Amino acid sequence: MATSERPSARVDFDRPSFARVSDALLGGQNNYEADRAVLRQILDIAPEAPAMAREMRQWLVRAVRYLTERLGVDQFVDLGSGFPAAENTHQVAQRYNPEAHVVYVDDDPVVEAHSRALLVDNDFTHICGTDPLNPGETLTGVARYIDLDRPAGLVLCGVVDHITDLQQAQQVVKSYAGALAPGSYLLLLHHHNPLDATEAATVAAALEDRFGRTGLDTRYRAEAEIASFFDGLDLLEPGLVAPHLWWPDGPRLAPLTPVNRTALGGVARIP
Repeated sequence: MATSERPSARVDFDRPSFARVSDALLGGQNNYEADRAVLRQILDIAPEAPAMAREMRQWLVRAVRYLTERLGVDQFVDLGSGFPAAENTHQVAQRYNPEAHVVYVDDDPVVEAHSRALLVDNDFTHICGTDPLNPGETLTGVARYIDLDRPAGLVLCGVVDHITDLQQAQQVVKSYAGALAPGSYLLLLHHHNPLDATEAATVAAALEDRFGRTGLDTRYRAEAEIASFFDGLDLLEPGLVAPHLWWPDGPRLAPLTPVNRTALGGVARIP
């Protein structure tokens, strides 16, 4: 395991962070009172949010497994990866190809430190402590560990949701996709507002408002806006769908709730 060099950063534990709030949603231990306060606010609106966080994680597991096992992808870049949790990208990929290379990118120094400690004995997994929203800097760091002239899987889960300007978000995705070799794949999961008269739309709007009040701006975008991130790419079946509809492992056991309609995911081939 290797890590990029960068200056140490001061961490303010009195302010919530996306990585730590996500960790709290998944029941992790790498969070503080400021993050748990945000979690409580989320649960006030959507008590099912932790279950949805797990569904989003399971979507990633299935997508990485599909690319590794079925399509032979042997290198991945996981942007804004957050704290290690159960079934991380490298664990899934290396289960089907023990020599698959995975680069995690996150500019949170606490995430970087935890990841480095956990992955110290893994020669095929690397940490790049650059800003995922800076494609130029990040791609330079990533290129130290994987071959960008060969197909790779690019994971963007919970990253462009936090870019409030749609055009900027589109440009970030385009910059990454354009730098990857033909035959690479984009795995993108995004918070969604169905913009209809359903409870799901009400929940999505309330969550977006509540996140904004905590300083963790999060956009719950319309389906057409999310689909725009795949412009020029070839979406794999079943297309852009709710996470639980993307190649489920079997019949659904847990009941669906409005929160299940507040995310859309898709996997697309870069021609």
